[in-house]
Amino acid sequence: MPANKRPRKLNYSVNKKWPKTWSKVAKSIVHYKKLQERVKFEGETKWLINAMKIVLVKFKKYWINSNKI
Repeated sequence: MPANKRPRKLNYSVNKKWPKTWSKVAKSIVHYKKLQERVKFEGETKWLINAMKIVLVKFKKYWINSNKI
């Protein structure tokens, strides 16, 4: 590796795994609660199912337990 480049592989847990700002965590929790309300009102549509999958992947990425929300 050239001396002028920083090792990006060593920064994986900082750059990829955990959010840089805690507002991302808060926004994903708010989004999950809104989606739950919509599922109760509209039923399970394909759009809502896909949106819930995306939010649950974010929870897994940010280490949030969806059972405690």
